[in-house]
Amino acid sequence: MSYEKRIALHAEGLSLSRLVLGAWRLLSGPEKPDAASVADLINGAIDLGMTSFDHADIYGDYGVEEVFGAGLKHWGGKREQIELITKCDIILKSDVRPANRIKHYDTSAAHIEASVDRSLKNLHTDYIDVLLIHRPDPLMDADETARGLESVVTAGKVRAVGVSNFTPSQFDLLASRLPFPLVTNQIEVSVIHTAALFDGSLDHAQRLRYSPMIWSPLGGGSLFTGDGAQERRVRGALKVAADAAGVVDIAAIAIAWLLRHPARPIPVLGSLKRERLALMAAALDIELERQQWFEILKASTGEDVP
Repeated sequence: MSYEKRIALHAEGLSLSRLVLGAWRLLSGPEKPDAASVADLINGAIDLGMTSFDHADIYGDYGVEEVFGAGLKHWGGKREQIELITKCDIILKSDVRPANRIKHYDTSAAHIEASVDRSLKNLHTDYIDVLLIHRPDPLMDADETARGLESVVTAGKVRAVGVSNFTPSQFDLLASRLPFPLVTNQIEVSVIHTAALFDGSLDHAQRLRYSPMIWSPLGGGSLFTGDGAQERRVRGALKVAADAAGVVDIAAIAIAWLLRHPARPIPVLGSLKRERLALMAAALDIELERQQWFEILKASTGEDVP
């Protein structure tokens, strides 16, 4: 069995590639990548079937979108070949935003509209495929936030909207004020971080039939570098499954473990190396058998299910 390379976010929404390339590390290296190297990254991802690219206005201290946009402008493909996802509402204390005295959130309509306009300019595009509210805002006025989201959709600047890191009740509150559905919730899930399996987040996605996007699907790297008992157990279980599947990289099994869930999660991959992405893309050709899946879960939790 092989997973399809594209998946519908929502019955009423657009589709993304089954694996999404996350751009947040684009400025984490010693040198700022030039437009040609970013264009090469885009082409390499597309060659692997990854046509969707995940951003946020704050990534790289507010710099990633602009660098990626320069690469997108240099790239020779058609805009409709790819999907751009970005997020807003986190306000960082930053030298490039001197008015920000403290890290906080802003889900006001004015901020949403201004952030979308900046993202469109930075990314050199006429529209964003999916806009996400990045973090729950304790001061969110659901009516006003909905007005801001409806405004950017009505204007044709955004095709679909969703949220990130929302609880089911926070999701439902905002959804209740919108004339169209929220198409996803981007949440943290991995073989190291399994809380969403039990806290209702993935149940909520199944109930409303949206595909959740998954950030940090490899546990933020702790899966490979962590020396705790959990990490060692999980690496061992993944190695057994990798040997059985005939793959060399346990990351492919960790991604396949997520793909096996019936909520149809969409992992956002953090690597920017084509060879590494290719190894993880092997997950699309792996379907873990039910007992294998539970063996990996047991390795993570340290005990049998009840």
